[in-house]
Amino acid sequence: MDKDAFSFVVYIIHACSNKWNMMPSLVYQKLQSAGCIESYLVPYYDILHTQGTGYLVNDVEKYLEVRGVTI
Repeated sequence: MDKDAFSFVVYIIHACSNKWNMMPSLVYQKLQSAGCIESYLVPYYDILHTQGTGYLVNDVEKYLEVRGVTI
């Protein structure tokens, strides 16, 4: 993972944390357990980083929902 993708993942973790009123560490655990970071956020960074924060948080919510992870 390069520096830009890493910064993006940290940004998404904090954006989700703020919306879901959760500690960033818990958000990270949920994203990690669902494979969201290595299978979605990092590989599709080039496309995703051009989207708005609200869209991305909703997209991550849907990703987790499909994989049975509750928020």
